[in-house]
Amino acid sequence: MSTASCRVGITALTLALSFLTSTHAAAQKNNELTPELQKVREALEKYQDPIVAVHDGYFSTVGCVEYPKPGAPGQVPYPRGGMGVHFFNGTLMGKLDPLKPQVLVYEPVGGKLRLMAAEYFVPLSPEVKARPQLFGRPFDGPMEGHHPLMPQELKHYDLHVWLWKKNPAGLFAPTNPDVKCPKAAYTFQEVAPRLVPEK
Repeated sequence: MSTASCRVGITALTLALSFLTSTHAAAQKNNELTPELQKVREALEKYQDPIVAVHDGYFSTVGCVEYPKPGAPGQVPYPRGGMGVHFFNGTLMGKLDPLKPQVLVYEPVGGKLRLMAAEYFVPLSPEVKARPQLFGRPFDGPMEGHHPLMPQELKHYDLHVWLWKKNPAGLFAPTNPDVKCPKAAYTFQEVAPRLVPEK
């Protein structure tokens, strides 16, 4: 076999392996979402446009949040990573509906906001008798509010679900090591909030 033929064969094999690898990776990504989570992602897909989110009552906290250090003892055990920009919908507080998360989470990318995750947020109150669960997962917390973008007195449980951005830390991890905030005035490097006693 000639050298040229060998090169063509190697190139073809490389392209085939690359295609199979990318296809397998895409399949793995899709398989992480249960049918219930796929339904949630489809229902929230319209919020890829943050202006649609604003029209539906979600309002931005402005800041992009990062956690450069993991949570210490007494704090929520956050892995090191980013959370991005949060859009809160106050009218949904106190209601736990998989299709209506209280928070949408975006990542600033190239001057635009890209939807990454949904967050379910349950304020701590006498009506909350036990740790909330959704999608078979217990919520994180209870914890203090995320200072400075949230009053520390806003004690709560929350659960993040990374429906659009792959998270090496896990589908339900609170932070994502691949989320990057711009070096700008409204980027906040926060400390993991303190845990508080359950009522």
